[in-house]
Amino acid sequence: MSSKDYMKISRIGLLAIVFLELPGFGQEKPKSLRLEDLERMALEANPTIGQAKALVDAAAGRAQQAGMWPNPTIGANGEHVSKVTGGGAIGGFVEQRFITAGKLGLDRKIAQQDQAVYAEHQNAQKQRLLNSVRALYYQGLGDQLLIQVRTDLANLATRAVLVSQEMANVGQADKPDLLSAETESERIQLELVSARNGRDRTWRQLAAVLNNPALKPVILEGNLEEIPMLDADQALESIYRDSPELRAVEVAARQSEFAVRRAEVEKIPNLFIRGGLRNNREFGEVGPLGPTRRRGLEGIFDVGVEIPIFNRNQGGVKAAKAGAEYARLEVLRTKLSLRARLASEYKDYRDAAAAVERYRTRILPKARQAYDMYLANFRQMAGAYPQALIAQRNLFQFQDSYVAALVNTWQRAIEIQGLLLGGGADPGMTQSMGQAQPTSSGSEQ
Repeated sequence: MSSKDYMKISRIGLLAIVFLELPGFGQEKPKSLRLEDLERMALEANPTIGQAKALVDAAAGRAQQAGMWPNPTIGANGEHVSKVTGGGAIGGFVEQRFITAGKLGLDRKIAQQDQAVYAEHQNAQKQRLLNSVRALYYQGLGDQLLIQVRTDLANLATRAVLVSQEMANVGQADKPDLLSAETESERIQLELVSARNGRDRTWRQLAAVLNNPALKPVILEGNLEEIPMLDADQALESIYRDSPELRAVEVAARQSEFAVRRAEVEKIPNLFIRGGLRNNREFGEVGPLGPTRRRGLEGIFDVGVEIPIFNRNQGGVKAAKAGAEYARLEVLRTKLSLRARLASEYKDYRDAAAAVERYRTRILPKARQAYDMYLANFRQMAGAYPQALIAQRNLFQFQDSYVAALVNTWQRAIEIQGLLLGGGADPGMTQSMGQAQPTSSGSEQ
């Protein structure tokens, strides 16, 4: 088989070469995985999903608790308890605090908005995790293709060494040509080892994201070379419509409006009412012959209200209004931040996509043609081997760059299509979510 024929091996044939690289080949057919399989495994096992749900559940509990009426107080009292008064008055009472001006309803609405914010954090964490899985998936596809490319080149380099040895044996090649061929073959073999190590690294990272330490490298199904075509305006529209990051700050802005209303009604006093019965053993009437009868059962009640003369929550209202203005501007800031981040990511995406197209349609075909021609000239004793060696090295480097551009294009596209959310396996993500409590009125009922 000529080198030119060898360079035209189909991708199916190259995939078979990768099968040989996997442990256990020849004993059983290797299992393959799709992107959907990896996503499902991550959503089922990654602990950050459970952490995000726990934060939503905690916020739901706070929303349930907010707005509940204060518990009544029950107690006993006594007055003038002595023998002189005939035993005094002993009884019991019930006291209830009545919250006025709809404060409890506003507290519940604030807490419900808090729950909605955490629900958006949960959506964001899910998207971050999926983005991480997808990025590693396409990195894994790139590792597979890189192994294919370097295996192909390693075989070419081995064949070149054999040709050089044959020509040296018949006196048609110099010793330096043979040494150059052998060193180039060793270098390519070393690069093949590096590609295998890169594949193992990617699978270890996948094992961590999927929370599956037993995960081993298998064939990933998919086409790395079908890169997505993205439009910047459409991408920005999708981000503004679907971004959990943006929706979270919009919910926080609505929450701050409820906080202002809550602060404004704080000055309206609550009502305290106490009522009860007591047995008054004091004598009520005194006649000529002394006390005639005891007073007996009596009803008692107290009503109290705080008069807002000095403290009308002026500072609380001012702080709540400032918080609402901050939340309103935070929505605008987030939109501007998303636009700026998209501009950077989209530039990188276009650069990578342009590189893919240039390598695929112009650079690689010319590099392969040049290598084939130089190698043919060398075999026909019409050219020196160093020229073929340089062409081989160029082809090797261009194919490596092509694979890297493919992976980079996909990963930039994932970042854009994934609403610019990254860091899905970061263990500190849900911790920061739990610490970032939305602003509330902070007032006491």
